[in-house]
Amino acid sequence: MKEVISCFLFWGLMGSAANAQDRAEKIISRHTSVFNAVPVKTPNNVAVDGPLLGNGSGAAVLGGPPDRLTFYLARNDFWRLKSGFDESFPAPLASLVIRMPGLTAASYQVEQDLYHAVTTGDFVHGDTALHMIAWMAAQQDWLVIELKNTGHTVLTGDIGLVSPEKGDHPFKDSTTKGVGVDGIQWLQRAFNEDVDIKTSACALFRVIGNTSGKIQLRPGASATVVCATTSNFKGKKAMAEAVTALRQLNTESISMAGRQHADWWRDFWHQSYVSVNDSLVEAQYYRSQYTMASCSRDPKFPPGIFGSWVTREIPAWNGDYHLNYNYIAPFYALYASNHLQQAIPYEAPILDFMERGKYYAERITGIRDGVLYPVGIGPYGIETTRKNAVMQRKAPDYISGGQVEDEGLFFGQKSNAAYCVTNLSFAFYATYDMAFTERAYPFVRAVAEFWRQYLQPENGRYVIKNDAIHEGTIGTVNPILSLGLVRMVFTTATDMAKFLGKDAALQEQWQHMGKEMAPYPEQVMQGRTVFRYTSAGTAWWGDNTLGIQHIYPAGQIGPDSDSALLRTAYNTIDVMRRWQDFNGSNSFFPAAVRIGYPADTIWKELRKYSTHTYPNGFQLNNPHGIENCSTVPNTVNEMLCMSNGKGLRVFACWPENKDAFFEDLRANGAFLVSAAIKENKVVFVRVKSEKGRTLTLRNPWPDKEVEIKSNKTTTRLERGEWLQINTLAGEMLAFEPV
Repeated sequence: MKEVISCFLFWGLMGSAANAQDRAEKIISRHTSVFNAVPVKTPNNVAVDGPLLGNGSGAAVLGGPPDRLTFYLARNDFWRLKSGFDESFPAPLASLVIRMPGLTAASYQVEQDLYHAVTTGDFVHGDTALHMIAWMAAQQDWLVIELKNTGHTVLTGDIGLVSPEKGDHPFKDSTTKGVGVDGIQWLQRAFNEDVDIKTSACALFRVIGNTSGKIQLRPGASATVVCATTSNFKGKKAMAEAVTALRQLNTESISMAGRQHADWWRDFWHQSYVSVNDSLVEAQYYRSQYTMASCSRDPKFPPGIFGSWVTREIPAWNGDYHLNYNYIAPFYALYASNHLQQAIPYEAPILDFMERGKYYAERITGIRDGVLYPVGIGPYGIETTRKNAVMQRKAPDYISGGQVEDEGLFFGQKSNAAYCVTNLSFAFYATYDMAFTERAYPFVRAVAEFWRQYLQPENGRYVIKNDAIHEGTIGTVNPILSLGLVRMVFTTATDMAKFLGKDAALQEQWQHMGKEMAPYPEQVMQGRTVFRYTSAGTAWWGDNTLGIQHIYPAGQIGPDSDSALLRTAYNTIDVMRRWQDFNGSNSFFPAAVRIGYPADTIWKELRKYSTHTYPNGFQLNNPHGIENCSTVPNTVNEMLCMSNGKGLRVFACWPENKDAFFEDLRANGAFLVSAAIKENKVVFVRVKSEKGRTLTLRNPWPDKEVEIKSNKTTTRLERGEWLQINTLAGEMLAFEPV
């Protein structure tokens, strides 16, 4: 740590990209994911436990014993697409199976190099041994597998594509397979009947220099397998183009793909990185980032509940986009981590569903200019939970019990669309990007308009009636989550409108109503004032963390809040203590950071959380998938670099006697921030201003004068609790105590 911090101190103001890449590689390469036993929950209809590979479009997870190594293949853009309850889901594509009977009972050792995104395996049984190298090409939809005989006996076997197990579902699909020119084997799946949008996907592979699909490796010999996947969303000639690409493959083209792969991942890791002097937490931090990079790049097909790794049909909860937190949570950490490419896919399903959302708002509440979203959606405007004959047969209580309104499954909750705004709000304040704001504003405006017209005045305040805090708690008044989310929506809509120069009259109304909304309900538990889940209805809940989500992700309570409100928030966190909640850890940890809960306790619990995982980083015995990928990165980012509230704070909630530094975390105002702390003292802070906005920084050295160096203006000296600097676009600022 001392060596790395010293490197920062001697780094010039503008820095060196090469040095930064060296630092990133040195830090991240320390961490790997190690699998020393055959995965037992791969395949699965929930989260899997095997090694995860992906490029944000195509994906594979490794399962099976050494004598039957199985890569379960899937694509983000291969769904059965039909609006209806239990009728739409992402589907597995195929399995690439490598059979080598000589490895029966062999030992199992697989390791994933996170920095280079390369998976290696060694399988040994006596004199028989195989070394495997596998990677999902970052710039092509190829899974590349190298098999090398590292033993003293001849290895023989074969490779083939196997159709996924379809279970007993009634939905028709078509599966065709065959062998083409140059020994290229292919398998194609399609959903063409009784769907709203036809879909098809194809997996195809060849063994370089081998047209038979059979493998015979003498000691020291190698074979390279390249498996490509594609879909009809890549064009009408996608399969033919994939065949042509495979036919033209040679050693040089594979090497080129390998170099492009390494370059892409190097650039990804250089976007931001942290070093926190704790190998356990750091490993989970980077493992989580690796997983999101591996499953989220397709701008029209974001990952569902289980990421890209759909291995059985039909996945739990249909593997869809659940809007009462599951879909939203995986993206929380991406904005502060400066991984914006992985965040872009989040937008598409939400924006594509607006027409149906407007229908529900008018049909159910009579509001014409707003949107009301159900609990489950899919890509391209598909509604995965719409009332149909399947629901009437399998879940009639949803209909008779009022969980369904019109054709939508709402569980009584009106907050789903507002929940969707959270990440759009993060993206707006973190980037102030004009193109993004123009894309997102029509939806954010529609959500704000729904609530402007839905709120009811009562005793001088605006209240929420006939809503639900938890699924099925129909008819409650002032659910605390909705109170927080609606305030966030009004603020975001106002600031977006100002940024775009639109809707001045609405801005005033949104601001007024946000300020005059009902207060957060409270109650006394264990002799302490804590938040109540609603003002009329549900008071408390035995699990989950909805009682603190007005703090995070809604962001309505933070270090600058009223002291009494902060005290109630503190008490609520302290009474709940849901650090390893089945659903809500991803919001509980950052909420604790925001309200100033003891940093040493947060860190201790974060270490526990980081040990409670499968080797691939998914939470142990928790069926949910990628929603847990935000917990550790988001918590660490907030502890290092918090920009909620009045301004930017570095190390505002940081454990005692823990040296750390971070590079290019993204803060509100479109600032990239770097800083270091050593022996409980902030060593330096460096800020890059992307858009030339005003920077408000809490002085890391409140009792000292601060020297501020710039690459665009003269050096200046400032003092005080808060430093306010008018910046220029592209300006680099370096802060150090005098």
